[in-house]
Amino acid sequence: MRHLRSIVYICIFLIVIVLGIGSRAFADQLPLFVSRNFGDALWGSMVYFGFRVLFTEQKKLHSLVLSLIFSFAIEFSQLYQEDWINNLRSTFLGGLILGKGFLWVDLLRYTVGIGVSYILDLCFWRWNVNRQMGKRYP
Repeated sequence: MRHLRSIVYICIFLIVIVLGIGSRAFADQLPLFVSRNFGDALWGSMVYFGFRVLFTEQKKLHSLVLSLIFSFAIEFSQLYQEDWINNLRSTFLGGLILGKGFLWVDLLRYTVGIGVSYILDLCFWRWNVNRQMGKRYP
């Protein structure tokens, strides 16, 4: 079961990355609300599922807390402005990971993405266990 969970989390992690990059690449073709908010929410979701990959056997709450701490730390790190880190942020990968500038609203977006991912994670495994035990849903 542990290996199955790891594979599921890796797949979800990769799917979220593709969706996140897609939300940036096709931002001009998406509704304004989606293009402004979903990229950061998906980034938070990616962080959550990344922690689930690393800590599959830990409680999901553990990944939730670590994801919030990590995401908030990255956002607050954007207040630090020195040439070396700004040069790193100006690269494609550096910009995706470290961001470019601090925005309070990003903290909310990350929190929503992480929270939704946590809830979906709880529901999926609960549904999967109940399904395996033969319980039916209406």
